[in-house]
Amino acid sequence: MKKFFMASLLGSAIALCTTAMAASTDLKALEDAARKEGTVNSVGMPDAWANWKGTWEDLASKYGLKHSDTDMSSAQELAKFEAEKDNASADIGDVGAAFGPIAVTKGVSQPYKPSTWDQVPEWAKDKDGHWALAYTGTIAFIINKDLVKEEERPKTWHDLEKGKYKVAIGDVGTAAQAANGVLAAAIAYKGDESNVAPGLQLFTKLAQQKRLSLANPTIQTLEKGEVEVGVVWDFNGLSYREQIDPKRFEVLIPSDGSVISGYTTVINKYAKHPNAAKLTREYIFSDAGQINLAKGHARPIRAEHLKLPADVQAKLLPNDQYAAAQPIKNAEAWEATSKKLPQMWQEQVIIEME
Repeated sequence: MKKFFMASLLGSAIALCTTAMAASTDLKALEDAARKEGTVNSVGMPDAWANWKGTWEDLASKYGLKHSDTDMSSAQELAKFEAEKDNASADIGDVGAAFGPIAVTKGVSQPYKPSTWDQVPEWAKDKDGHWALAYTGTIAFIINKDLVKEEERPKTWHDLEKGKYKVAIGDVGTAAQAANGVLAAAIAYKGDESNVAPGLQLFTKLAQQKRLSLANPTIQTLEKGEVEVGVVWDFNGLSYREQIDPKRFEVLIPSDGSVISGYTTVINKYAKHPNAAKLTREYIFSDAGQINLAKGHARPIRAEHLKLPADVQAKLLPNDQYAAAQPIKNAEAWEATSKKLPQMWQEQVIIEME
């Protein structure tokens, strides 16, 4: 709106100069309004996930915002927004990529484009600003080096076929991480969002070999030694490794293909502290906010535009690991496939374990 206002009143050269000034003035006004609200309440943004703790501490020290969070799943977050409406207890939530468009369809979100909007890839944002991925997750392997010999450790999905170890992916019927694991495997075998059959065939083969573990690859099962090779988001794998024992685990992106997805903030349409929520998103997409996410092993969406401190860069995998990883190219097809995937998994894979 400010660009239209400036262009309608001034010549283009002056407009370009003044728009920058207007942007800083708008941010100052947003900050002032957020300070008056004084509070931001989130859902699905707990301290330990992606280092949200660092963001909440910064928002408190810089802008005086008090914060509280209630952890819940993406679906639960949107259901809460919809159910509470004018009695909203949440201002902002963090949901999986597929839930951004769902929030728009349900009419429970409100738009806000941060000042770094142009540095967010087109595939990772809503054109109207209702959602934008702040950080990405890429499907990776986490390998227990105590349980899998060096010469057997998989580097690719194809390597899984010839191993002796068990592979844990989790519950494909309920977990986005597990469902994306199937998609990542399908991509490695030349499938895509509308054709995950190649990925299902790989896991069917593992089930037939009695090498598909029903353990969920979590920090608890990994620490107990219940998982030999796990299929996880890269940021989860890196976090688990650091928390348990960096020497005990290897985390890598399979070099024959993987999928990049991520998480987006959704600002509640009915938020009681809408300006604080918008300022929160603004900060999340700033250099400092993006570095905070990287400290939590999450790959910032603006990674190509950031110079991460060496100690923070060390918390992430090297860029060359992501050469064969690709973002979801057909969101509509994947939404349709992911709804059918639990039944396909049950009928094609789990049945082989009985």
